[in-house]
Amino acid sequence: MSAISGISSLQSISASHQSAVGKADNIKDKLGGQAGPETTGAGFGQRLQESLNSVAQAQTQAAQSVVDYEIGKHDDLTKVMVDQQISSLGFQMTLNVRNKALSAYKEIMNMPV
Repeated sequence: MSAISGISSLQSISASHQSAVGKADNIKDKLGGQAGPETTGAGFGQRLQESLNSVAQAQTQAAQSVVDYEIGKHDDLTKVMVDQQISSLGFQMTLNVRNKALSAYKEIMNMPV
């Protein structure tokens, strides 16, 4: 799995977030550096990308486990089934997070200004 549909929507949300962060930094500079709590560590976009990569890696490993079982490299069916379940749960969670993010985005866009 190299890409997930709807990622362009998340990228536009990320771009909006970056714009808002830039504006907040400008306000913070004008107030003398006292606009709110500092954000440290990985950003939302980076964590999202790492999560998507992790799900993609789990799906690749599950597919490889199936192929290895079919050609006889491994005879442990339970490992194949566990790898498939991990892959399936990761994909379902990713899909649910995407759906929640899109519904929140739509709700915010429908708010009166």
